[in-house]
Amino acid sequence: MRVPMFEMERWQSIWENRVELNISESGVHPLTTEELVGDAETLRGLLALPQIYPPTQGSAELRSHIALLYPGARAENVLVTTGTAEANYLVTWALVEPGDEVVFMQPNYMQIAGIAEGFGARVKPLWLREELQWQPDLDALEKLVTPKTRFLAVCNPNNPTGAVLSEKAMQAICRAAAKVGAWILADEVYRGVEFDPGETPFGAVQGKPVPPSDSAMVASMTPSFWGRYERVLCTGGLSKAYSLPGLRTGWIVGPPAMVDKLWAYHDYTTIGPTLLGEKLATLALAPARRDWILARNRRILRANYPIVCDWVARSNGRLTHVPPMAGAIAYVGCPGVNTAELAETLRTRKGVLIVPGEQFAMKSYVRVGFGGEPELLRRALARVDELLSEEKK
Repeated sequence: MRVPMFEMERWQSIWENRVELNISESGVHPLTTEELVGDAETLRGLLALPQIYPPTQGSAELRSHIALLYPGARAENVLVTTGTAEANYLVTWALVEPGDEVVFMQPNYMQIAGIAEGFGARVKPLWLREELQWQPDLDALEKLVTPKTRFLAVCNPNNPTGAVLSEKAMQAICRAAAKVGAWILADEVYRGVEFDPGETPFGAVQGKPVPPSDSAMVASMTPSFWGRYERVLCTGGLSKAYSLPGLRTGWIVGPPAMVDKLWAYHDYTTIGPTLLGEKLATLALAPARRDWILARNRRILRANYPIVCDWVARSNGRLTHVPPMAGAIAYVGCPGVNTAELAETLRTRKGVLIVPGEQFAMKSYVRVGFGGEPELLRRALARVDELLSEEKK
C-alpha cells in the first residue's frame, strides 16, 4: 500500500509549534484539564487511578454519552477510537477493495481520499461550489455514483468552508447511495458549534460578511446523517467542537453488526483509548458538561468571527468569502493569487501559519482558523495584509 503525502498534516505538524502566529487550526481554543474537570475532588480521583487498560471499544458509559448525540442510537451503535482520524481510517480500510470507487466531497480534509487511493480505489470528487454557497452540484452527484461506488464520503459541517449541507442535498446523497447499495461515511466532527441560520452571517453579501449578533448561535446541532439511511457510518470526536484535541478521542456510530466488524479492525491499530482519555471524555460528554463546553465555544466564535469579517471587508473586493454556518474556520478566496506560495512566504517572512487551498486540491484560497485568541488573530491577519500590500507593489 502506497499513500500520497498528506500535505496539510505534514505542513501543520512541522510548523505549527515553530511560528509566532498560528491561524491554521480548525478547532476552538483548547480547554485545560482543570477547566474540563471543574472541581478539585474529581481531579484528585483521576490522579489516583491506576493506569490499566480501559475497555477497548470504549466504556458503556462513554458510548452511551456519545449515542445521545445521534437520535435513536444506543451504546451498541458506538465504537470509541483514537481521534476522528482513526475512525475514518478504520471505515475506509474495512470498506474499500482494489477497483472500488469512492465519491469524495471536495474541498475536504484529504485523509479519506488518500487512504482510499492507497487501498486501490478510484476517488471521484464531488465538488462543492462557491456560487452555490458551498453546496454540492446535485446533477454531478447523479453522474458520479455507479455500481462500483463503495461509499460516499462527506464532511458536514464542512472543512474547510464551514458550510452545512442543505436538507435537499442530504436527501439526494442518501438516495444516490441507496440506488447502488453504497455506504455513506459522514465525518461530522464539526457538529456542535453552529451559527444561527435565522441571523447573520447567513444573510451576508459575499465579500462583505456581516458579523453575527450576540444571540446568533443555536443550541441545536447540525442535523446528522444518522438515521436517514441504513448504511450510514458517522464519525466524530472531541478535537474540534469540544476543544479537547489532546484527548485524541473519536468515535464511529453505525449499525451494530458493522460496529462489531470495525472493532475487529480496531484491534489491529491502536487497540483502545487511553485510560485518562476515556475518563476525561466521559466527563466532557456528560450532558451538562457537554452543553457547557459547546456554549463556551459558541461564545468564542461569536466574539472572534467579526475580526475575520472586518478583515475581508477591508480588502475592498480583493478577497471573497462565503460566511461559515458552523465551525471555527473561514475559507477565503484570493483570486489570482498562488496561495501555496503566499502561505510559504507568510511563514518565512511574517511568522504566520495558514492553510493554503492547494492542500485541499484548490488554488487561490486560504483557510483561516478563528477559534483561538482574538488578539493573535488580529495580529496574524494584519500581517497577511502587510504581505499582500508588499506583493502588490
